[in-house]
Amino acid sequence: MIQWWQILLLTLYSAYQICDELTIVSSAGSPVFAGFITGLIMGDLTTGLFIGGSLQLFVLGVGTFGGASRIDATSGAVLATAFSVAQGIKPELAITTIAVPVAALLTYFDILGRMTTTFFAHRIDAAIERFDYKGIERNYLLGAIPWALSRALPVFFALRFGGEFVQGVVNVVKEYQWIADGLTLAGRMLPGLGFAILLRYLPVRRNLHYLAMGFGLTAMLTVLYANVSSLGGAVSGIIATLPKEVAANIAFLNDFKGLPMIGITIVGIFLAVAHFKNSQKVAVAAPSTSSESGEIEDDEF
Repeated sequence: MIQWWQILLLTLYSAYQICDELTIVSSAGSPVFAGFITGLIMGDLTTGLFIGGSLQLFVLGVGTFGGASRIDATSGAVLATAFSVAQGIKPELAITTIAVPVAALLTYFDILGRMTTTFFAHRIDAAIERFDYKGIERNYLLGAIPWALSRALPVFFALRFGGEFVQGVVNVVKEYQWIADGLTLAGRMLPGLGFAILLRYLPVRRNLHYLAMGFGLTAMLTVLYANVSSLGGAVSGIIATLPKEVAANIAFLNDFKGLPMIGITIVGIFLAVAHFKNSQKVAVAAPSTSSESGEIEDDEF
């Protein structure tokens, strides 16, 4: 059962996250952040991060260019995490039965938010002609209301009145185990699909050596630090037999779980800095990278 205060907090977060995505861009509007916040409010961070991270990987290669709308994976993460925790639904099942359908459905609310905001945009145009700076500021802030409501209202009504419907769907799915198994498998495949979409639009052929090197480094560092972790486990067993004063000084040897990602992150930062410096040199030598026809090259895209 989802408590009233949880519904209130999740509704307020849903209203804020879209405004943050459009203005501040602090990543508070990302699916993984939504999973974290929802998991924190619902009392299950593991489920929240799993669902949010899975949806984040799913939309890696999806973007909004110009006035295009995309699936609302952030609201999908909020609802999937909330119902998964409240009703004991498997995270993989919650992703396919709740998150993905909700994310697709809320595309229409995104369009509605864009359309209603134009009312305030026209008022800003009129205020500019009058040199009414207070009016410009006021209508700019009022324009955030349709955007906030486009996320807050669907999330509120779904959390308040959708519990029985979701539970009914889950009960039907559980009656036919093969459907549940298929949906669970589909939920596990979504992050891979997101990577496939991302690789489809990246200039992979030109930078295939970087992709291969990244895969190799990930594999080697994972194996290397797995052995280090085993060593840490052995050392921790020895530490347990030592006096507490001595054990406290060398207890740090017991934690190696974060090392694989630390190593990969350091290598990634190095490559990013090297690529940035190289691109700066190229930009100085050739200011324009567009073709004569005006077509945007891969690096610009």
